[in-house]
Amino acid sequence: MAMVYYTLAGIVLYVAADWILNRIEIYRGTRLEYRGLIFFAILLTLALVSFQLIQMFLVPPATPPAP
Repeated sequence: MAMVYYTLAGIVLYVAADWILNRIEIYRGTRLEYRGLIFFAILLTLALVSFQLIQMFLVPPATPPAP
């Protein structure tokens, strides 16, 4: 099931990174020179954060050993 969560997150993050990059370009009024590199940086940042959150929610907290 974890693979499904990561795949869905990757699809959503790809669309979100594209939308963020387009908003930045609209705000600046021009296309960015290193558009691919900036897209990669946005996508990488979003992926690291969201995949860490997914991992935190999927792994149950450790229970202390019984005395």
